[in-house]
Amino acid sequence: MKKYIIYKIGFAVMLLLSVSACKKLDLSPTDAFTNETYWTTPEKASVVLSRAYQQISSSGYFFSQEALSDNAYMGRGDAFNAASLAAGTYDQSLGRFKSEWFDHYAGIKTCNIFLENVDKVTSMDANLKARMKAEARFIRAWHYFLLETWWGDVPLVEKDLTINEAKVVTRTPKAQIIDFVLKELDAAATDLPVNTGLAEADRGRVTKGTAVALKARVLLYDSRWADVVTECEKLIGKTDFGTYGLFSSYEGLFLPQNEYNNEVMFDLEFVPPTVGTRSYTEFRDLAPLSVGGRLNAVAPTQELVDSYLMLNGKKPGESGSGYDENNPYVGRDPRLTNTVVYHQYQWKKPDNSIQTIYTKPGSDPDQEHHFDEYAPGAITSPTGYYTRKYYDPTSTPADFGSGLNLILIRYADVLLMYAEAKMELGQLDASVWDKTIKPIRARAGFSDAAALNFPASGAAELKEIVRNERRTEFAMEGLRIFDIRRWKIAEDVLNGWAHGAKFGAAGIDDGYIRANLRTFDPGKNYLWPVPRDERAINPNLTQNPGW
Repeated sequence: MKKYIIYKIGFAVMLLLSVSACKKLDLSPTDAFTNETYWTTPEKASVVLSRAYQQISSSGYFFSQEALSDNAYMGRGDAFNAASLAAGTYDQSLGRFKSEWFDHYAGIKTCNIFLENVDKVTSMDANLKARMKAEARFIRAWHYFLLETWWGDVPLVEKDLTINEAKVVTRTPKAQIIDFVLKELDAAATDLPVNTGLAEADRGRVTKGTAVALKARVLLYDSRWADVVTECEKLIGKTDFGTYGLFSSYEGLFLPQNEYNNEVMFDLEFVPPTVGTRSYTEFRDLAPLSVGGRLNAVAPTQELVDSYLMLNGKKPGESGSGYDENNPYVGRDPRLTNTVVYHQYQWKKPDNSIQTIYTKPGSDPDQEHHFDEYAPGAITSPTGYYTRKYYDPTSTPADFGSGLNLILIRYADVLLMYAEAKMELGQLDASVWDKTIKPIRARAGFSDAAALNFPASGAAELKEIVRNERRTEFAMEGLRIFDIRRWKIAEDVLNGWAHGAKFGAAGIDDGYIRANLRTFDPGKNYLWPVPRDERAINPNLTQNPGW
């Protein structure tokens, strides 16, 4: 399998990249002594490109990302500064700003080094070289997309900088960065293979469809609805850019035996701890303690749970929904059970036995331990909820060590981007619904016609439906923070209390736990401040408004 090959990096290449690709903009490149001697074989070039793949993101960013939004709360510590960012209690010196800026430019630097030097490998097949260049351009575009999403204007660096150049770079306007990213993705798509054309050893590499899907996401975040439609239509029901579809099972989509299924368009690659060192253990701080969790770091919120519809398509509490506050998890969207662990959840263990999870205070029959019950200030979940999505039944029991790939783009997103763009254009009708939201809900387990058929709704209600579908489909996958920022609703959903289950004081917020008080200033919080340390080194880096 490709995932067992792409990350085997030799000592010499680690040395090359540790002194070059992982340097910040302000540091001098010191790889010059190797450039003329290293780039001699396709294998060596491939290892540098593998390093670029590794720098796409990390499991830490992935699993903490949801806690930046109203979907989750990081109640134990401040890993990746998710708690500070969600609560609005930060300034320019926050470590996350410095580290994420560093990480993206480290990845860009690796791509620039690769693109500047790969032509020195004269023995490489021309088609292979073109494909590898396209992969590097895609990865570089990915980094710039995230940089402009978080910061707006950022330095556009298309070559490996000297120390003097790094000290005087300026921020490039966001619109110019977006234009660069879109052109890079178009260029990359030309030389990338379709997903069905990849050899088994190359599974996990970016493809034509990956480039098109990312382009659609860039356009979506820039509210260019007609262009989103154009890109998505290249992938829906067509094969020129790849063959994709919804995987048959929502639960199965996130299980290790189904990696590389036809819904996965781009993922972050890992290997099991028994195979190599590129694995992760974050899930031990998401899972219930009674099944081996260490403590709870990221907990789903009541606001997320409330977003899951009833099986008849109605919202909980809506007239005719059938919602029972005494049995709040019965008759709900099945994706809730595949994503969130709630009171009396039936946890399926690796041996297929079932363990009941008790989160309500005083409910666990084992009152000597009551592992998962909510208690203020304890190491259990601060909201009364745990996470199920991305649980790997094959992970190591002691620490949940896993090599399960983490999906960054999947075909369901293409369908929902298309539905949203059509909605914004006033073109979301039954025909669009039937090839986007309807199959997504059917795959999730809805069968009631009222939930599956196109709703007779006005424009405002239709917008709410489409947006909520994104929330429940991608919950705990790290996309919610980007959605609430681009929809400009962060000041609505990140101001006030984030809540937990109805285990709190009866006279406060109807008994729902007050988990975390948050503030969001729309005058400045929609853009992150440029890191203080970067501006100290390079005064040419201007600051964002309000900072």
